[in-house]
Amino acid sequence: MRTKTSLEQDMMAKIAAGEPLEHSSEMTEEYKENLIHLMLMQADSELSGGYGYVPWIMKAPSVEEKLIVSNIVKDEIRHAKAMYGLLSDLGFDVQSHIDAQQLDFRLETDSSDIGTERVKNDKRVNIFYYPIETWTDFVMFNFCMDRGAGHQLEDALTCSYAPWRRVMEGIFKEEVVHIGHGELWVRRLAEDPATRQDCQDTLNKWYLRTMQIFGRPGSSRNALYRKLGLKRRDNDEVRQAFHKEVEEFCDKAGLRLPEWQAS
Repeated sequence: MRTKTSLEQDMMAKIAAGEPLEHSSEMTEEYKENLIHLMLMQADSELSGGYGYVPWIMKAPSVEEKLIVSNIVKDEIRHAKAMYGLLSDLGFDVQSHIDAQQLDFRLETDSSDIGTERVKNDKRVNIFYYPIETWTDFVMFNFCMDRGAGHQLEDALTCSYAPWRRVMEGIFKEEVVHIGHGELWVRRLAEDPATRQDCQDTLNKWYLRTMQIFGRPGSSRNALYRKLGLKRRDNDEVRQAFHKEVEEFCDKAGLRLPEWQAS
């Protein structure tokens, strides 16, 4: 029987050699706890995101858009199912967790600013607590948050847990489609004098909220994730990649990004 020390040595040797882990028997408890934490954040965010989009199936401005929103909801729920499946494979009690949460909860008004705070016990990224009150909100959520999540989750494509890698290949492709929908509509709203100011105001709101999701620069927890091969970049490196991409797009669309300061 392997000792705790030999298990850790074997695991870290595989990670250092770029060999992903396939089974829980290959990982230490520390690795497993951090892996579950990251995957649960994604799973809860996917499910909560899908719930938040549901009303916009009815409120979308055309039948074509109702179908697009329906497909986005389907994608998000399927992503959640895939992530919860990975968690179940690791022995996590998914149903008890979901039953104990309010993943459909949203703040009552969009005027609240919770910064980086959590308001419930679930693990969703806290931007999913904000309500989506207008079509422009929906569009900008696609444009900002789906893009921000894509930048965050990009590291999972090369992470040290092979089942997560494989699941992320399909999820990542679909998130790119969602971002494209947001880009199409941002261009439309920015080009129309009647909607341009609303587009700018809504961008200001969701851009600042999305900049909060990446975590603190140089955090010790992020350093541990990188040591374990669960992430490969510092939080601020991911944030700046997101910022650069959004800034380049907005420059072409004639939109301005507000100044963001870490809270």
